[in-house]
Amino acid sequence: MSHGLVEHLRRSGDAASSADELLTFLETRRSVAMTLLTDPGPSKDQLRRMLTIAARVPDHGALQPWRFIVIDGEARKQASERLAPIFAAENEAMEAAQREKFTGVISRVFTHAPLIVIVVSRTDPAARIPAWEQDLSAGAVCMNLLHAAHALGFAGTWLTGWAAYSAGGHRVLGINAGEKVAGFVYIGTAKEMPADRKRPDIDAIVTRWMSDDVMRSLKLSG
Repeated sequence: MSHGLVEHLRRSGDAASSADELLTFLETRRSVAMTLLTDPGPSKDQLRRMLTIAARVPDHGALQPWRFIVIDGEARKQASERLAPIFAAENEAMEAAQREKFTGVISRVFTHAPLIVIVVSRTDPAARIPAWEQDLSAGAVCMNLLHAAHALGFAGTWLTGWAAYSAGGHRVLGINAGEKVAGFVYIGTAKEMPADRKRPDIDAIVTRWMSDDVMRSLKLSG
Protein backbone atom coordinates (compact mmCIF):
# COMPACT_ATOMS: atom_id res chain seq x y z
CA MET A 1 0.00 0.00 0.00
CA SER A 2 1.35 3.44 -0.83
CA HIS A 3 2.44 5.82 1.94
CA GLY A 4 -0.12 8.35 0.71
CA LEU A 5 -3.01 5.89 1.09
CA VAL A 6 -1.83 4.86 4.55
CA GLU A 7 -1.74 8.51 5.62
CA HIS A 8 -5.20 9.13 4.15
CA LEU A 9 -6.66 6.15 6.00
CA ARG A 10 -4.93 7.15 9.24
CA ARG A 11 -6.41 10.65 9.06
CA SER A 12 -9.86 9.25 8.32
CA GLY A 13 -9.91 6.93 11.36
CA ASP A 14 -8.70 3.44 12.06
CA ALA A 15 -6.11 2.87 9.34
CA ALA A 16 -5.94 -0.91 9.77
CA SER A 17 -9.72 -1.29 9.69
CA SER A 18 -10.14 1.05 6.73
CA ALA A 19 -7.36 -0.65 4.79
CA ASP A 20 -8.91 -4.06 5.43
CA GLU A 21 -12.30 -2.80 4.22
CA LEU A 22 -10.70 -1.49 1.03
CA LEU A 23 -8.86 -4.75 0.40
CA THR A 24 -12.02 -6.76 1.04
CA PHE A 25 -13.86 -4.58 -1.48
CA LEU A 26 -11.16 -5.23 -4.10
CA GLU A 27 -11.18 -8.96 -3.32
CA THR A 28 -14.96 -9.33 -3.65
CA ARG A 29 -16.00 -6.88 -6.40
CA ARG A 30 -17.33 -8.65 -9.45
CA SER A 31 -18.96 -7.68 -12.71
CA VAL A 32 -22.72 -7.90 -13.14
CA ALA A 33 -24.13 -8.77 -16.58
CA MET A 34 -25.79 -5.89 -18.42
CA THR A 35 -29.12 -7.77 -18.42
CA LEU A 36 -29.02 -7.83 -14.61
CA LEU A 37 -28.66 -4.04 -14.33
CA THR A 38 -31.62 -1.74 -13.74
CA ASP A 39 -32.59 1.65 -12.31
CA PRO A 40 -31.58 3.63 -10.45
CA GLY A 41 -28.40 4.73 -12.14
CA PRO A 42 -25.96 7.30 -10.81
CA SER A 43 -26.96 10.91 -10.41
CA LYS A 44 -25.20 13.66 -12.35
CA ASP A 45 -22.89 14.36 -9.40
CA GLN A 46 -22.18 10.67 -8.85
CA LEU A 47 -21.34 10.19 -12.52
CA ARG A 48 -18.99 13.15 -12.44
CA ARG A 49 -17.25 11.67 -9.42
CA MET A 50 -16.97 8.27 -11.12
CA LEU A 51 -15.43 9.77 -14.25
CA THR A 52 -13.03 11.88 -12.17
CA ILE A 53 -11.86 8.73 -10.38
CA ALA A 54 -11.70 6.81 -13.66
CA ALA A 55 -9.30 9.40 -15.06
CA ARG A 56 -6.87 9.00 -12.13
CA VAL A 57 -4.74 6.34 -13.80
CA PRO A 58 -1.10 5.90 -14.79
CA ASP A 59 -0.63 8.10 -17.85
CA HIS A 60 2.98 8.27 -18.98
CA GLY A 61 3.71 11.66 -20.46
CA ALA A 62 0.37 13.06 -19.16
CA LEU A 63 -1.11 12.55 -22.63
CA GLN A 64 -4.69 11.79 -21.53
CA PRO A 65 -4.96 9.24 -24.36
CA TRP A 66 -8.63 8.53 -23.65
CA ARG A 67 -12.00 10.27 -23.42
CA PHE A 68 -15.57 9.43 -22.43
CA ILE A 69 -18.87 9.25 -24.32
CA VAL A 70 -21.90 9.02 -22.01
CA ILE A 71 -25.12 7.37 -23.19
CA ASP A 72 -28.17 7.59 -20.92
CA GLY A 73 -31.87 8.38 -21.00
CA GLU A 74 -33.60 8.27 -24.37
CA ALA A 75 -30.22 8.30 -26.12
CA ARG A 76 -29.77 4.63 -25.17
CA LYS A 77 -32.70 3.55 -27.33
CA GLN A 78 -31.84 5.85 -30.22
CA ALA A 79 -28.18 4.80 -30.34
CA SER A 80 -29.15 1.12 -30.26
CA GLU A 81 -31.72 1.51 -33.04
CA ARG A 82 -29.25 3.35 -35.25
CA LEU A 83 -26.64 0.63 -34.79
CA ALA A 84 -29.00 -2.18 -35.83
CA PRO A 85 -29.19 -1.49 -39.60
CA ILE A 86 -25.42 -0.95 -39.67
CA PHE A 87 -24.94 -4.39 -38.14
CA ALA A 88 -27.31 -5.97 -40.67
CA ALA A 89 -25.53 -4.30 -43.60
CA GLU A 90 -22.06 -5.31 -42.37
CA ASN A 91 -23.13 -8.93 -41.87
CA GLU A 92 -24.96 -9.76 -45.08
CA ALA A 93 -23.05 -13.04 -45.39
CA MET A 94 -24.50 -14.27 -42.10
CA GLU A 95 -27.33 -16.82 -42.28
CA ALA A 96 -30.60 -14.85 -42.51
CA ALA A 97 -32.26 -16.07 -39.32
CA GLN A 98 -29.09 -15.58 -37.31
CA ARG A 99 -28.56 -12.11 -38.77
CA GLU A 100 -32.13 -11.15 -37.88
CA LYS A 101 -31.67 -12.47 -34.34
CA PHE A 102 -28.45 -10.56 -33.72
CA THR A 103 -29.75 -7.41 -35.39
CA GLY A 104 -32.55 -7.50 -32.84
CA VAL A 105 -30.03 -7.87 -30.05
CA ILE A 106 -28.07 -4.86 -31.33
CA SER A 107 -31.28 -2.80 -31.57
CA ARG A 108 -31.57 -3.07 -27.76
CA VAL A 109 -27.90 -3.27 -26.84
CA PHE A 110 -27.73 -0.05 -24.79
CA THR A 111 -31.20 -0.26 -23.25
CA HIS A 112 -30.46 -2.73 -20.45
CA ALA A 113 -28.55 -0.48 -18.05
CA PRO A 114 -29.43 3.09 -17.00
CA LEU A 115 -26.00 4.33 -18.07
CA ILE A 116 -23.32 3.34 -20.55
CA VAL A 117 -19.94 5.03 -20.62
CA ILE A 118 -17.84 4.47 -23.73
CA VAL A 119 -14.15 4.70 -22.86
CA VAL A 120 -12.44 5.82 -26.06
CA SER A 121 -8.72 5.20 -26.53
CA ARG A 122 -7.18 8.02 -28.55
CA THR A 123 -3.57 6.95 -28.93
CA ASP A 124 -1.16 9.60 -30.19
CA PRO A 125 1.22 7.79 -32.58
CA ALA A 126 3.56 10.80 -32.65
CA ALA A 127 4.06 10.84 -28.89
CA ARG A 128 7.29 9.60 -27.34
CA ILE A 129 5.26 7.22 -25.16
CA PRO A 130 4.72 3.84 -26.89
CA ALA A 131 1.21 3.34 -28.25
CA TRP A 132 0.89 0.13 -26.23
CA GLU A 133 1.38 2.05 -22.97
CA GLN A 134 -1.27 4.56 -24.03
CA ASP A 135 -3.70 1.70 -24.74
CA LEU A 136 -2.94 0.20 -21.32
CA SER A 137 -3.79 3.53 -19.73
CA ALA A 138 -7.22 3.45 -21.40
CA GLY A 139 -7.74 -0.06 -20.04
CA ALA A 140 -6.88 1.20 -16.57
CA VAL A 141 -9.57 3.88 -17.00
CA CYS A 142 -12.18 1.16 -17.60
CA MET A 143 -11.14 -0.73 -14.47
CA ASN A 144 -11.07 2.41 -12.35
CA LEU A 145 -14.54 3.33 -13.58
CA LEU A 146 -15.88 -0.08 -12.54
CA HIS A 147 -14.28 0.23 -9.11
CA ALA A 148 -15.74 3.71 -8.65
CA ALA A 149 -19.22 2.55 -9.67
CA HIS A 150 -19.17 -0.37 -7.26
CA ALA A 151 -17.72 1.74 -4.45
CA LEU A 152 -20.69 4.12 -4.80
CA GLY A 153 -23.11 1.24 -4.44
CA PHE A 154 -23.83 0.54 -8.10
CA ALA A 155 -22.87 -2.43 -10.25
CA GLY A 156 -21.42 -2.66 -13.72
CA THR A 157 -19.65 -4.58 -16.40
CA TRP A 158 -16.97 -3.83 -19.01
CA LEU A 159 -17.77 -5.11 -22.50
CA THR A 160 -16.75 -4.66 -26.13
CA GLY A 161 -18.47 -6.59 -28.96
CA TRP A 162 -19.28 -5.80 -32.57
CA ALA A 163 -19.82 -2.05 -32.18
CA ALA A 164 -16.39 -1.67 -30.60
CA TYR A 165 -14.72 -2.70 -33.86
CA SER A 166 -17.19 -1.63 -36.55
CA ALA A 167 -16.35 1.42 -38.67
CA GLY A 168 -20.07 1.99 -39.19
CA GLY A 169 -20.73 1.61 -35.49
CA HIS A 170 -18.00 4.13 -34.74
CA ARG A 171 -19.65 6.69 -37.02
CA VAL A 172 -22.98 6.28 -35.21
CA LEU A 173 -21.38 6.63 -31.78
CA GLY A 174 -19.14 9.58 -32.62
CA ILE A 175 -15.83 7.77 -32.44
CA ASN A 176 -13.30 9.48 -34.65
CA ALA A 177 -10.85 8.04 -37.16
CA GLY A 178 -7.80 6.69 -35.36
CA GLU A 179 -9.71 6.19 -32.11
CA LYS A 180 -10.59 2.81 -30.57
CA VAL A 181 -13.17 1.61 -28.08
CA ALA A 182 -11.42 0.46 -24.92
CA GLY A 183 -14.76 -0.60 -23.50
CA PHE A 184 -18.47 -0.07 -23.08
CA VAL A 185 -18.95 0.21 -19.32
CA TYR A 186 -22.56 -0.51 -18.31
CA ILE A 187 -23.56 0.92 -14.91
CA GLY A 188 -26.74 0.55 -12.87
CA THR A 189 -28.23 -1.20 -9.86
CA ALA A 190 -27.96 -4.98 -9.72
CA LYS A 191 -31.26 -6.88 -9.87
CA GLU A 192 -29.32 -9.67 -8.20
CA MET A 193 -25.68 -10.34 -7.50
CA PRO A 194 -24.27 -13.32 -9.40
CA ALA A 195 -22.16 -15.93 -7.67
CA ASP A 196 -18.45 -15.38 -7.97
CA ARG A 197 -16.73 -17.06 -10.89
CA LYS A 198 -13.63 -19.19 -10.71
CA ARG A 199 -10.56 -17.05 -10.09
CA PRO A 200 -6.95 -17.67 -11.13
CA ASP A 201 -4.71 -19.98 -9.13
CA ILE A 202 -2.07 -17.46 -8.11
CA ASP A 203 0.59 -20.14 -7.55
CA ALA A 204 0.10 -21.27 -11.15
CA ILE A 205 0.68 -17.84 -12.68
CA VAL A 206 3.45 -16.41 -10.50
CA THR A 207 7.15 -17.04 -11.07
CA ARG A 208 10.09 -15.41 -9.36
CA TRP A 209 13.08 -14.20 -11.36
CA MET A 210 16.27 -15.37 -9.64
CA SER A 211 19.81 -14.04 -9.73
CA ASP A 212 22.68 -16.17 -11.02
CA ASP A 213 23.96 -16.69 -7.46
CA VAL A 214 20.62 -18.07 -6.31
CA MET A 215 20.37 -20.31 -9.38
CA ARG A 216 23.87 -21.71 -8.76
CA SER A 217 23.00 -22.30 -5.13
CA LEU A 218 19.86 -24.18 -6.07
CA LYS A 219 21.79 -26.36 -8.54
CA LEU A 220 24.44 -27.16 -5.94
CA SER A 221 21.88 -28.00 -3.28
CA GLY A 222 19.95 -30.17 -5.79
